[in-house]
Amino acid sequence: MARHRGSYFLDTDAMIESAEGRSIADIFDQEGETYFRTLEKKTVQWLKENVKHSVISTGGGMLVYCEELSEVGTVIYLKVPFDTILSRMSAEELRKRPLFQDRDKAKRLFTERNDIYERRADIIINADDTLENVFRSVLDAKI
Repeated sequence: MARHRGSYFLDTDAMIESAEGRSIADIFDQEGETYFRTLEKKTVQWLKENVKHSVISTGGGMLVYCEELSEVGTVIYLKVPFDTILSRMSAEELRKRPLFQDRDKAKRLFTERNDIYERRADIIINADDTLENVFRSVLDAKI
């Protein structure tokens, strides 16, 4: 999407890992979730002040804990069923995600967050489809 738009792509989890010099899993293990959420809020503040016309990928909690994310730009929720998310993630990717270590707890969290995502998103796209079709749906949304 970023390439198509001629813009930059930013991943907030990667930005946090780079700034901290350690993985998200290590941040959770060493400092806890509250500290990580503080880092997310700082990242959103930085994005608001410094980034325009970019495609930004966020972690699953950012829209929940950082209401001001909408001030950064258009929020698109790529809606996918929980089981599809699991099927798309490699074992390595799952290990990186502290809140996915207990699958039942992760599914409950997903269900709780879905309502928040739907309320706070500017656009909801059914992303339980091929990458090409999801891409086309985003383009058709005319952001």
